[in-house]
Amino acid sequence: MKIKYNLLHKDLKTNARYGNIETNHGTVETPMFMPVGTRATVKMLTPEELYECHSGIILSNTYHLWLRPGEDLISKAGGLHKFMNYKRPILTDSGGFQVFSLAKPKDITEEGVHFKSHLDGSKLFLTPEKSIQIQNKLDSDIAMSFDECPPASATHEYMKNSIERTIRWAERGKKVHNNPNQSLFGIVQGGAYEDLRKYSAIETVKLNFDGYGIGGVANDGESKEDMYKAIDYSIPFLPEDKPRYLMGVGEPVDLLEGIERGVDMFDCVLSTRIARHGNVFTRHGKINLKNSKYKDDFTPIEDECDCYTCKNYTKAYIRHLVNSDESLGGRLLSIHNTRFLIKMMEEIRESIKEDKFSEYKKEFLEKYTK
Repeated sequence: MKIKYNLLHKDLKTNARYGNIETNHGTVETPMFMPVGTRATVKMLTPEELYECHSGIILSNTYHLWLRPGEDLISKAGGLHKFMNYKRPILTDSGGFQVFSLAKPKDITEEGVHFKSHLDGSKLFLTPEKSIQIQNKLDSDIAMSFDECPPASATHEYMKNSIERTIRWAERGKKVHNNPNQSLFGIVQGGAYEDLRKYSAIETVKLNFDGYGIGGVANDGESKEDMYKAIDYSIPFLPEDKPRYLMGVGEPVDLLEGIERGVDMFDCVLSTRIARHGNVFTRHGKINLKNSKYKDDFTPIEDECDCYTCKNYTKAYIRHLVNSDESLGGRLLSIHNTRFLIKMMEEIRESIKEDKFSEYKKEFLEKYTK
């Protein structure tokens, strides 16, 4: 079946929404944070550890899986869920973000994008049709349309031409999408240009996708202000009965800002990436456990945290692991960071149900940013 989004409650004072998404692999509540499993694995974590973190949807990357091990092998294994043994929903991105980071402007054509593999430099060509066909074989619950990811510095003229091409690509991809159990999302682009965000949203919605991504907000170079503008300029033109997905965003402050504006879904590699460098989320902001002040700190990262790491290990021990380059350190911090963001979402959902999101946001930020 296709996914079904149910809007269950809107916060009275903001645009924050509480709802759920029904999928072939279970029903998940929104707003939600999706851990990123780029190469069919969330770095450092097993599926069982993700379940313990109360993970719902996770994200995998079409470009990387196309190169290794290949969509045909994953299809032969029975699809991505069986291949990686993840029993809950999976979203696959289109590969566009990776492709455009490897391509030069002259290599972007109407037909598709020419670029070189990051693995061996071999020449590759990805089209909107190919991206969707790969995702059909991966058999994720949600596939994303192939879009161009223009830099934040792009001129209005370049951005307009890019959006028009992305809309044509979205239409082409939709035509070849033939997996009846997989939903397909369109993507709104337009940088921080109000007129282009509106145009992109209206034209993409006309194609009637199952949900909508807001793209171009996690590229290098855009400011927080531009990110929030992009959301503000897009949301009013997206349907209320479809999920809204802010792509590539995972900082706690940005999650709050996105939810306040009406976003339902977020993903980011941040929770596991910063963990591998000894950094960890806490209610009082990020800390780095490599610092000497944690050398003899025999308390958990957070007393009130219910994750496996906080229930079993101290800052002093994890600091020792990280500073000794022991992989267990990164694993334990990845568990905590992932659970931190998911637990934050659980609390936010409760606050929305009670029309208290504004109070939650204010209280959270007072502690987190002081």
